[in-house]
Amino acid sequence: MAKIQPLASSPCSTSSSGVQQGTHAYTVWMKSLVFNGNGCAVYGPDGAIAFRVDNYGCRGGREVLFMDCAGNALLRIRRKGFGMFRRWEVCRCAHDGGEGGEATPWYSVRRAEKGGLAVAMHGGLGTCYMIDGCCARKPEYRVCGVDGEVVAEVARKQTAAGVVLGDDVLTLTVGLEVDHLLVLGLVVVHGLINRSM
Repeated sequence: MAKIQPLASSPCSTSSSGVQQGTHAYTVWMKSLVFNGNGCAVYGPDGAIAFRVDNYGCRGGREVLFMDCAGNALLRIRRKGFGMFRRWEVCRCAHDGGEGGEATPWYSVRRAEKGGLAVAMHGGLGTCYMIDGCCARKPEYRVCGVDGEVVAEVARKQTAAGVVLGDDVLTLTVGLEVDHLLVLGLVVVHGLINRSM
């Protein structure tokens, strides 16, 4: 299978956007690797598939599994509630990756009052991360901490020649100090909310 190589981020692009030096870049393709499936694929810095999401069901399903490249479930993402009380709950799956194993609640995502999304850790006190740019169907958005510091960015992928690829091919830049699995789960939730996968 061919590899997809993410571009190395330039120092000027990271400093102007707020993400600190020392970042990790992923390529996110908002299409399923399974024929007629709904999901996305995440490619690591080496160009190989690192993670994938498939729900094998109707578009915008109530539950999806975030898996590693071997198919072991890492996260279970479920939609709960209706209307303005709708939220997405993200649980860590058991270490054996089995679908029937226990899942530990990790964090929940809901729409914020001032737009965007608010992320609250399970058992925590209030919001710990915010995602701006969620309400519009634009592929560019940022994940910020409560102090306003940008910890991750998503933008449309560009080739080395400067050609901007389609809305479904994204570059995810994550700071090294942030839990990458948490941010990858947020990208999936954002895609589910905006029905982009």
